[in-house]
Amino acid sequence: MRMSPASLPRRATAEFTGTAALVAVIVGSGIRADSLSQDIGVRLLANATASALGLGLLIALLGPLSGAHFNPVVTLSEWWGRRREQEGREVLAYVTAQVAGAVAGALLAEAMFGRAPGSWSTEPRAALHLLLGEAVATAGLVLVVQGLRHIGRPQLAPVAVAGYIGAAIWFTSSGSFANPAATVGRSLTDSFTGIAPASVPAYAAAQLLGMLLGMGLAGVLYGTDRTAAEPRKAPARRTG
Repeated sequence: MRMSPASLPRRATAEFTGTAALVAVIVGSGIRADSLSQDIGVRLLANATASALGLGLLIALLGPLSGAHFNPVVTLSEWWGRRREQEGREVLAYVTAQVAGAVAGALLAEAMFGRAPGSWSTEPRAALHLLLGEAVATAGLVLVVQGLRHIGRPQLAPVAVAGYIGAAIWFTSSGSFANPAATVGRSLTDSFTGIAPASVPAYAAAQLLGMLLGMGLAGVLYGTDRTAAEPRKAPARRTG
């Protein structure tokens, strides 16, 4: 049974809820990993696994309501590709809900572990190689999301997007934040997954650059929406 389209307030609520839950998973698993092991590899493995599983479940649960963006980069790239279908007020509602949800999720994670909510992170992440990693991570995320839409397989998003993020946490130098809203939220935790507030603008800029790169690569590979790549039928062979 297909759901009827959700109203904008319901969709914005889904984006707030999903982003809050996602950031709570990311930050909470980082705090838990900090308390269980001093081995950076073990902590990264625990955080990547929890983040990927949580993201996949949230996409599967809330995707039918709002599209499960949970990320301004995804919202902006989707809006650009569908400007005639999506209004500017929807983008504003989504991005506002995502940022508010990310802040709420970080504060919730801190409170769950008995830490004082609202402690700013002291982890600087403004080095050039980290920003390069963040641009690569975001470009890959956008390419995955756009690619699934172009090939007509958005139902694979829970597995594909979660799998990509889980991998990118390992293969990028930045730890694959790939999400301006989550980056803001993660500045509010002085833990394994935090980022110093002074580094947030540089990370956000790298993420927006990565978004443009991912959209450009998707356009090269699949064409624009008006000329979306569909398998071309082979010309009929003449007989006789």
